Amino acid sequence: MVNPVTEIKKPVLRIQNLHVSYDKNDKGKYAVANVSADIKKDQITAIMGPSGCGKSSLLRALNRMHELYPNIVTQGKIFLNDVDISKLSNIELRRKIGMVFQSPNPFPSMSIYENVVAGYKLNGIKQKKNQRDEIVEKSLKDVALWNEVKDALHKRGNFLSGGQQQRLCIARALAFQPDVILLDEPTSALDPVATSKIEDLLIKLKKNYSIVLVTHNMAQAARISDYSMFMYLGELVEYGKTKDMFTNPSDKRTEEYLMGKFG
Repeated sequence: MVNPVTEIKKPVLRIQNLHVSYDKNDKGKYAVANVSADIKKDQITAIMGPSGCGKSSLLRALNRMHELYPNIVTQGKIFLNDVDISKLSNIELRRKIGMVFQSPNPFPSMSIYENVVAGYKLNGIKQKKNQRDEIVEKSLKDVALWNEVKDALHKRGNFLSGGQQQRLCIARALAFQPDVILLDEPTSALDPVATSKIEDLLIKLKKNYSIVLVTHNMAQAARISDYSMFMYLGELVEYGKTKDMFTNPSDKRTEEYLMGKFG
């Protein structure tokens, strides 16, 4: 009897020879230098490294955020489920690859309800009220916030704690049901209790979403990520399973960083 072949999932993102420069007049000076990597589907991938190593620059290239700044030059290829992201419209791309930033940033003039569906309104996508209601409820339940705010949906979110506000921002990203969620140090402004809730949430979300997380916190990467990328001076030094990297790093620079010798 032939054993069934285990299905190998295609990478959700393929990064090929990516360069990012913050000076269009000096394209030889790179914040991200010749990075290539396959990002696994339905896994948490942590990007770590010392300050200024290119972590956030790499993350923002994954949904073409750099295009908002004319002085930034991006070269190379990125494929989302085998589709070149340069061929997608900004609206389509950012529906497929959601972004959550370092500091919680709910829209201050909008209610909790309006914040969740803000992307639809900003992109001119009209929906019936029952459709909006379903999206809001599902997104808030996905981030374990529904029971905390269901009786205050039409109040502004400024009464929420920092951790609740960050979960609201994640709900806003989930409203489009993206393929990938990018998070840029999402817990750095939060206390340990709120941080733990976000980490537990991300572990649950990876059942349905591929997550790429920039973190300066090595312990966080060790706790929740399946794969880790170590960046140094714009280069991808090492990439592999987090457990392997933390127990047996293949590069001396990775080992020294994990031992706290620099960073």
